[in-house]
Amino acid sequence: MTDSELMPEKPAAEAPPEPHKAADWRFRWHEIIFEADTPKGKAFDVGLLIAIVISVLIVMLQSVQAIDEHYGKWLNITEWAITIAFSIEYAMRIACVREPLRYIFSFWGIVDLLSILPTYVGLIIPGSQALSVVRVLRLIRIFRIFRLHSYVQESRVLLEALRAARPKIVVFLLVVMSLILVMGTTVYVIENLYSESSDFTSIPKSIYWAIVTITTVGYGDIAPQTVPGQTIAAIAMILGYAIIIVPSGIFSVEIIAASKAQTNTQACLTCTKEGHDDDAIYCKYCGSKL
Repeated sequence: MTDSELMPEKPAAEAPPEPHKAADWRFRWHEIIFEADTPKGKAFDVGLLIAIVISVLIVMLQSVQAIDEHYGKWLNITEWAITIAFSIEYAMRIACVREPLRYIFSFWGIVDLLSILPTYVGLIIPGSQALSVVRVLRLIRIFRIFRLHSYVQESRVLLEALRAARPKIVVFLLVVMSLILVMGTTVYVIENLYSESSDFTSIPKSIYWAIVTITTVGYGDIAPQTVPGQTIAAIAMILGYAIIIVPSGIFSVEIIAASKAQTNTQACLTCTKEGHDDDAIYCKYCGSKL
């Protein structure tokens, strides 16, 4: 008996089990629809951007009467074809995430929904389909699709700064609105006390004047005619210049303080949020594994 006969045969190597993610249809579609790091995902997003540009151009051309008279039928057919395609894409986005409500009520989820609603609403309210130009907001994705990393990074810093400055901005706006209410009401009382033909016929109209004055817009459609009223107007104008620099200063500080961590375009399968660090294993927003 030969040595080869004495040696037991080695079992054939088993093929490695297929990864769970690769077997999950949601993961495959999520990678194509939500991410831009793969060739299929990039091709999908580029096609989406082209459709968005075409649809916005169609809405603009439909508002030109001469063009709409000659080509309105074809423009309308193309618009409906794109809207139906966007509707299918929106449904796929909902279907391929673990928690659909997170996507539906996210910023991009609301933008995606608003991009298809006007065309359907136009069946009930004629002319409302022009609001489909909200689709142009979806073009912001171009920064991540073409790997314009510096733009992606700066947009993340901007969002971080806005998030950090939100409490300060809210307090600032409350103070400003209080000043506007007090000044508007005061001018209303003074103008109607010293003048019988005052343009300040109500407190809401006086508040409108105060907003226009403090923001230094100055339409000039309404102005105080009495000396006390003009004095308050002068104070409001000076306050307006002083107030303008406050939010910009707050925002500038938060931008400087924003983190500069390296991020990528990978989207979480659960909450759909992006902006994760390159070495991240878990989502920093919901804790799900990436």
